[in-house]
Amino acid sequence: MRNWVFGCLAAVSLATSAGAQEALRPVPGIEDVIRQQMQAFSQEDVATAFGFASPGIQGMFGSAGNFGRMVREGYPMVWDNDSLRFGELREIEGGLWQQVIVTDESGALHSLDYRMEQIDGEWRIAGVQILRAPALSA
Repeated sequence: MRNWVFGCLAAVSLATSAGAQEALRPVPGIEDVIRQQMQAFSQEDVATAFGFASPGIQGMFGSAGNFGRMVREGYPMVWDNDSLRFGELREIEGGLWQQVIVTDESGALHSLDYRMEQIDGEWRIAGVQILRAPALSA
């Protein structure tokens, strides 16, 4: 009985936290910015890629060169990818997060979440995190 109660509490807790993530309709401007930044990385145009980052990210890295090094070393699937597709756009705690599925050069799939900010009417990338997914299919 006690395990059943804990199981019900866990199910309610999961349902409540899942409800905190509201799926939204795609925003073409968000997808365009992510796509353009990835194109810039694939052409090794770090200055253009850096321009799609939010002021907070730009301030954190200070220069396009530092930013490019971080992406090349920490996010190789972003730096050089074969393809990308967009998953859900979600609102989480007031922030917009765009899921992006990237196929790297070896054919492996990676799921990333892009934190987006709108600054003076323009979408900017305010952060990227790699999501851990058990399995992704192409």
